[in-house]
Amino acid sequence: MNKIKVVQVGCGKMSKFTMRYVFEKGASIVGAVDINPQVIGQDIGTIMATKPYNIVIEDISNLGNLLDRVKPDICIVTTMSLLNDLEETLRIIVNHGSNAITTCEEAFYSKNSNPTVWKDLDILAKANRVTITGCGYQDVFWGNLISVIAGSTHQINKIVGSSSYNVEDYGIALAKAHGAGLSLEAFAKEIASADNISETERENLIQNKLFLPSYMWNTVGWLADKFHLTITSMKQECLPTTHDSDLHSTTLNMTIPSGYATGMRAKVTATTQENITLIAECVGKVYAPDEFDKNEWTIEGEPNTTVTVNRPATVELTCADIVNRLPDVINSEPGFIPTSAFNDPQYRLHDLTTYLK
Repeated sequence: MNKIKVVQVGCGKMSKFTMRYVFEKGASIVGAVDINPQVIGQDIGTIMATKPYNIVIEDISNLGNLLDRVKPDICIVTTMSLLNDLEETLRIIVNHGSNAITTCEEAFYSKNSNPTVWKDLDILAKANRVTITGCGYQDVFWGNLISVIAGSTHQINKIVGSSSYNVEDYGIALAKAHGAGLSLEAFAKEIASADNISETERENLIQNKLFLPSYMWNTVGWLADKFHLTITSMKQECLPTTHDSDLHSTTLNMTIPSGYATGMRAKVTATTQENITLIAECVGKVYAPDEFDKNEWTIEGEPNTTVTVNRPATVELTCADIVNRLPDVINSEPGFIPTSAFNDPQYRLHDLTTYLK
């Protein structure tokens, strides 16, 4: 059987790992594209800090021609977080007969945040007999991990999850988008007000491709799908985080006064016909010296169970999940399919081709 052929779309931080993992799992990178002039023209080995592979990174405007030339089985897309920003790239990939797997957070379960684009891409993928899916860190640590724990639970009343990250690690634009450094009054006006809307107003935004989901909006939709729950109501809130003493931010180049916003909790709450409540939040803030990334989920019921993952290697975990999922996407029925419809993720001990149907 021939090796799985992969095109890498986006040659930033994630691709260093996805491309190396692809080679080490017995598949092959046959092409790569990016928008950054500083990496276009480089050999992919430069990105991976390995030997040259004689595969030169091309401008993303050449993506269609590249796909015609190398005819990959699947594209790994590690670029944007929102489906609107990724739509055209996915259309090109699908129209050229390739499957696509992406780290785009909204693509994890975009039915509930951008159903118009999701449906269009689903129809297009089915017409071209290929599959699109979104996965990564959330596929395991916000999704299947909770599903597995539920398998040893007799009765579930509520699922509560929280995942935190330090905005200092992602630059000033993200820190400001999280409201870090604002007074609570300014946070309420500039950050929280966008989600202080009625369900009708939110639904209008969703139907018109204007809704900006937090990562957990799509995760809650994924969990409901995985558990076969029917959501009856859903809301998203942006709440400030604070610290009880002054906190210096290198990224913002300021000292955040005690009681000011150090960042944001994006909290999503869903009720269901089955009387199971889903609550999940992403916490992005300027960390105090004793704080660190944490992923924690609790199933409340009989019995109560909490699982905590401290200091997860999010980038590497995301990339390993992507590469381990390649056979699942290629084996899947056509369409824009969430991983909630796939088998649970698995460690791939052998060459990826051995897992193809």
